[in-house]
Amino acid sequence: MIAFVSGQVAALAPDTAVIEVGGIGMAVQCAPGTLAGLRIGKPARLATSLVVREDSLTLYGFADEDERQVFELLQTVSGVGPRLAQTMLAVHAPDALRIAVATGDEKALTAVPGIGKKGAQRLLLELKDRLGEPVGPGAATGIGTPVGTSWREQLHAALLGLGYATREADEAVAAVTPQAEAADEPNVGTLLRAALQSLNRTR
Repeated sequence: MIAFVSGQVAALAPDTAVIEVGGIGMAVQCAPGTLAGLRIGKPARLATSLVVREDSLTLYGFADEDERQVFELLQTVSGVGPRLAQTMLAVHAPDALRIAVATGDEKALTAVPGIGKKGAQRLLLELKDRLGEPVGPGAATGIGTPVGTSWREQLHAALLGLGYATREADEAVAAVTPQAEAADEPNVGTLLRAALQSLNRTR
């Protein structure tokens, strides 16, 4: 298994990063929150999980080892594949998922696209006592904004890093501002996904 990739970021797309490793470009599927921390031409290290199917080999990338482990654990639940597991981590950080499972919070799980009430109940049942206790500060907030950097600055930089023009990034930030201002602590990963959707609608 490929446990991690480390190298220069060669390209970024809305759901993929290409990391140059030993002269080879490794395409890694990443959630928006992970992509937000990458910059073309800058070095990066992503924890990875290789998903093998009959007709494909797909490498999924994560900001740290904890995310990778939770990603693999989520797939042990019946009905949860790699795409849905990654979507769950795009909406909730590992510790937020741990808290949701520990407290039986169905609402938090159904906030993930693709998970209904029955799916949430199945996740709570099958993951009980398996995810463990929260391991870091700010556990319930998901992917947060780094200290000293506003969500606007981080989101704008992430969009520029994905190759959008300054004007497009400005418009996308403006489009998600009401959503961000309605939240107590704006989740940059969630806002990036919404911003990308708004850009796709205008193209």
